[in-house]
Amino acid sequence: MKRSIGSWGTALLFAASLAACAAAGEEPWRTTQLREHPLVGHIWDVAAARAITRNELVARLMQARIVLLGETHDNEDHHQLQAAIHGALTAQGKRPALVMEQFDLEHQPAIDAARSTPGATARSVAAAGRMREGWNFDFYAPLLAQALETGTPIVAANLSRDAARAVMREGFAALGPDRARALALEQVWDAGREARLRHDIVEGHCGQVPDDLLPGLVAAQRARDALMADAILAHAGRGVVGIIGRGHARHDLGVPRYVAQRSAQTAVAAVGMVEVESSRLRAEDYAADLAQFDYLWFTPRAQRKDPCSGFSMPARR
Repeated sequence: MKRSIGSWGTALLFAASLAACAAAGEEPWRTTQLREHPLVGHIWDVAAARAITRNELVARLMQARIVLLGETHDNEDHHQLQAAIHGALTAQGKRPALVMEQFDLEHQPAIDAARSTPGATARSVAAAGRMREGWNFDFYAPLLAQALETGTPIVAANLSRDAARAVMREGFAALGPDRARALALEQVWDAGREARLRHDIVEGHCGQVPDDLLPGLVAAQRARDALMADAILAHAGRGVVGIIGRGHARHDLGVPRYVAQRSAQTAVAAVGMVEVESSRLRAEDYAADLAQFDYLWFTPRAQRKDPCSGFSMPARR
């Protein structure tokens, strides 16, 4: 059944614009910071240590069972590129499940019901999945519309806030009996990864994480990654495009580690969408990202306030 032209029409117009700009050697960037940086628009193949074209990237992603598109949530360009890649894969006949961090796991039945309703739209599916205000619906609407148009599943992947708080209080036992082992939570972990994730969480909270709170935050992040991997593996037979934060998409600590532990033969391609920095002008300067992803796609930076200005950790509940 054909859907309303709305968001799908927007996605098609964007794809056409993207193709035209690519042919002209430029991109229709929406973000504003560092657009003239020499890396902006470049796609870096980490294994080959060279830049590749968009068509080369799509050809390689066609060979992967699981494609993870790691975003910075408030960068509009990252979402536009996600929609372009998802659209390119479906245009070549793939029908991958769209697995999204932006929906909590418990809302999957409501999402499925909304998808099967005549006249379903991106907005009606987002409402059924209770996409929170923290996610910008307009950024994700083209992806949802594409999935509706192609009849592919829209899959919730995230641990809800309440469930995450339970993990913080009770540990992995909050997930249910033997669930931690089934999710490979302990099998993939070691002291080095624990230290790296602790460092990243403290840095991400502006250095303000109390010592007694840190283990719980680490446990909640690990549970999220393991459950996202679980949702992805459930649909890997048909192929998956994962729309997740860049930290979740990284090979060293995130979703790919759990996928590899549980299904080593399943090919995962992790694309890290990277905001350029004025002091780093070559792909080789982004050492941490090179160690975490299969491909880097460099974009301008989103204009945002200093996230640490006035930041304070919320009181414990």
